[in-house]
Amino acid sequence: MTVQARPVQRRKVFYIPGYDPFHPRRYRELYRKEGAAQAALSGYRIAQTKGAGPYSWNVEAEIDGAEVHTEMEVLVWSDIVSGSMDASIPATYAQLARTAWTYIASGALFRLMRLRKGPVIAALYPVIFLILQAIVAVAVGAGVAALGVWALERFVFGYGLFDGYWTARAAGLGAGLLAAWAVLRTFKRHDNKVFAYYLMHDYAFSARWRGANPPELERRMDAFGAGIAEAATAGWDEVLVVGHSSGAHLGVSILADLVRAGLPAGRVSFLSLGHVVPMVSFLPDANRLRRDLHVMGAQDVVPWVDVTAPGDGCAFALCDPVAVSGVAPEGHRWPLVISAAFTQTLRPETWAALRRRYFRLHFQYLCAFDALPGTPSDYDYFRITAGPERLAERFAGRSHSPSRLTLPANRYTSQAA
Repeated sequence: MTVQARPVQRRKVFYIPGYDPFHPRRYRELYRKEGAAQAALSGYRIAQTKGAGPYSWNVEAEIDGAEVHTEMEVLVWSDIVSGSMDASIPATYAQLARTAWTYIASGALFRLMRLRKGPVIAALYPVIFLILQAIVAVAVGAGVAALGVWALERFVFGYGLFDGYWTARAAGLGAGLLAAWAVLRTFKRHDNKVFAYYLMHDYAFSARWRGANPPELERRMDAFGAGIAEAATAGWDEVLVVGHSSGAHLGVSILADLVRAGLPAGRVSFLSLGHVVPMVSFLPDANRLRRDLHVMGAQDVVPWVDVTAPGDGCAFALCDPVAVSGVAPEGHRWPLVISAAFTQTLRPETWAALRRRYFRLHFQYLCAFDALPGTPSDYDYFRITAGPERLAERFAGRSHSPSRLTLPANRYTSQAA
């Protein structure tokens, strides 16, 4: 497709979060804080003000001698996420069983291991952790039950006035069940430290529908697409769609719909960050997503750049989501797969502080890189979203990362009609 040379002066950015129940102001504040940090490091100016909508903000930047106005908007589906997480403890363990069965029985889990082990370990983490929590709860409950039976028989029914054998055991069992439940409740109350319930709900969200989108999410995606299509005709120099984590595969489907509907070329660009596409596209009923990946892989309407990093254990780093899903079309050209190269773009002391903070690293794409400028990477989230170059211009002539993985490991390659 033709790359326009005229600098961007006005840009509209639509940000699609991943499976995140938090209020979208979190992303506004993250952009404000990290944008200021990156500007100080890289020697440009960036300022942020409140936007017209409840989930938007304005960015005024002077980068490479050019002044650029950007309007950022979060496409909100956190209410759908929160609704899917509103499950009791027994319901969460039922989700665990259903999700594990879906990924194992379909063969998806074992095929995902052929790509990157990091995100597969991340998927197994909540299963193992929740099972361990259940074991601890059972052990505590059994101990309390045994202690209760002993205490009742020794101090209450031990004087031979009447037989309290079954009464002691019933009371002990009740105390044990209450203790086990208290342990499980305590674990859930402190899940913000370990994220076991959060991640379980995340993987269960896709597994419940075997890779298809629930109707409520499809309706929301239609609304997102309508907003993007309207912006594409509103005179912006660039409309940029950014999909992070699970938001990446939502972006694929939303933009594929627009491409099929006749979206004019050169109006919209797509940046996917830290994608987890195979976790969905490898499931049996992900026919819609596989069709959309196939469409987006060869179209000449929307330039698509995919950024991941081997240091992000929650993403399928440098895996071409179209190719590994087994649906690469003839003339496959998108996405351009590049690495954020955390070990090179972060100072050694910063990398040392973050390398074990796996969930924080999954958001590093949206943050400042303190080894820039002067590093091999040209990935800078704030230059991309607030600078004078379009996405296609910035990465024109750039080759895929040498470590790009294209192995078609998916068992299921059927596509929606």
